[in-house]
Amino acid sequence: MQSIQPAARRPEPGAGPVAVLVVTWNSAGVLPEFLASLPAGMAGLDWRLVVADNDSADGTVELIRSLAPDATVVQTGRNAGYAAGVNAALAAAAAWEGGFRAALVCNPDVRMGQGCAKVLVDALGTDAPGGGRVGISVPLLYEEDGRTLLLSLRRESQVTRALGEAVLGNRRAGRFPRWSEMVTDPSAYERATVADWATGALMALSGECLEACGDWDESFFLYSEETEYCLRARDLGFVTRLEPAATATHLGGDSQVSPRLWTLLTLNRVRLYGRRNGAAATAAFRAAVLLRETSRAVLGRPASLAAAKALVSPSALRATPGP
Repeated sequence: MQSIQPAARRPEPGAGPVAVLVVTWNSAGVLPEFLASLPAGMAGLDWRLVVADNDSADGTVELIRSLAPDATVVQTGRNAGYAAGVNAALAAAAAWEGGFRAALVCNPDVRMGQGCAKVLVDALGTDAPGGGRVGISVPLLYEEDGRTLLLSLRRESQVTRALGEAVLGNRRAGRFPRWSEMVTDPSAYERATVADWATGALMALSGECLEACGDWDESFFLYSEETEYCLRARDLGFVTRLEPAATATHLGGDSQVSPRLWTLLTLNRVRLYGRRNGAAATAAFRAAVLLRETSRAVLGRPASLAAAKALVSPSALRATPGP
């Protein structure tokens, strides 16, 4: 196992293996199964593993040393956030002789199906209907039971969409593109579908896209970093596309139940909108999101109560959310 410190290097498109990038933080409980699933998931590809560890205290690094001795390990030395971990892993892979040709960014609680990665990597660089090239490809994601489909495709945030979700709820509003960010149409998950962005549990990125877009935005400690990256890639002509022939299971997280994590998710969503839109539109968007969280808080959802309190704080959106 090679342990290194982050270095400022960029990928070399078209060269080297596929870099499998994993960001860990106290991930010992989920890593063994993830590592065991890699040979099947990466079948048909030349690949190497890079793990960026954000100062785990549960033996994560030692576990990697035992189970994946050939992995490149970057120890950031602090809980630096997801985007910082991705950047550290990208820099480490770029330092390989010959660089790498594409990257697969994975959560450690993802389990790829047979040949999943090859389908995603083969899609990169192809022309997309309506213009642009596929710079980011994503699989169908299923819940832990392996049968329940996760609705992973999203539309860009708009005031009308935030309002629609506040009034109708995500799933009902999702039937109408104008009124929800969430893509709920079943047919969208049955074909290769271009979306504004997709949830980032597992995504393949072309070397060309990485070179054009540069680093992930580390000001988003957790949540919205993949949204920002997909939208930035789209602005530069690289689309995000679902490849339904690729499948994976995502064990999920606790953002839906943890008030702290839900608040972070909500604030980062508004912060990102504010970076891409004017002050008046951002105020309207924030109000629509506040309406949603307040209505859920009234129904007894503690996470929404915490998010609503944060949204009305004058300083909450100015700060860079962290651990």
